[in-house]
Amino acid sequence: MRNVVVPDAAAAVAGLRDGQTVMVGGFGGAGLPRAIIVAVAALGIRDLTVISNNAGIAGDDLSLWFRERIVRKLVCSYPRGAADFTAQYRDGSVELELVPQGTLVERIRAGGAGLGGILSPVGVDTVFAQGKQRVAVDGRDYLLELPLRADFAFVRGRVADTLGNVTYNKAARNHCAVMATAADIVAVEVDRTVAPGALDPEAIVTPCIFVDRVFASPAP
Repeated sequence: MRNVVVPDAAAAVAGLRDGQTVMVGGFGGAGLPRAIIVAVAALGIRDLTVISNNAGIAGDDLSLWFRERIVRKLVCSYPRGAADFTAQYRDGSVELELVPQGTLVERIRAGGAGLGGILSPVGVDTVFAQGKQRVAVDGRDYLLELPLRADFAFVRGRVADTLGNVTYNKAARNHCAVMATAADIVAVEVDRTVAPGALDPEAIVTPCIFVDRVFASPAP
């Protein structure tokens, strides 16, 4: 029987290389895979493109990656409050693609579903429209927003079985569930793992078909 459990965060991020694209779940601290973030920082890699809701605030969130200078580009909705990112953005060492939050989620969903993009009215006739194709539908203008995919998705669940079926803790689901559909390798940090059959099928949010690696790291 398939078993995707790995021993620790280091095993969960194995194979990550310079220049790759990663998605990181979390909304503030909720659903943030902190052990994975620390493990990636320990690899000493560089030039990552990071897709996430925000750029961290302080401590062992995404701020750690900016302090280690491993991020080349950030695709996110809310970079404010992230002092380490802000300093590097101002000196030109990090590129920012600012994406409205709903648009960010829909672009990730499109990447996971194999769609060519989405049409969104958000940003029409603003700076967000620069360089984007404009499409009229029934007399209304939309922007073509391209799908987002990643080499790795790093997310935080609550409980997973050894097959890789994952549940989440309330709002900690946030971006994690959709990101788990849109990456080549999906690594999930959870509070604990259980045997197949122990989870209520109705409670499973991310099915095992999307998950490659799971490890237990009790939440602080």
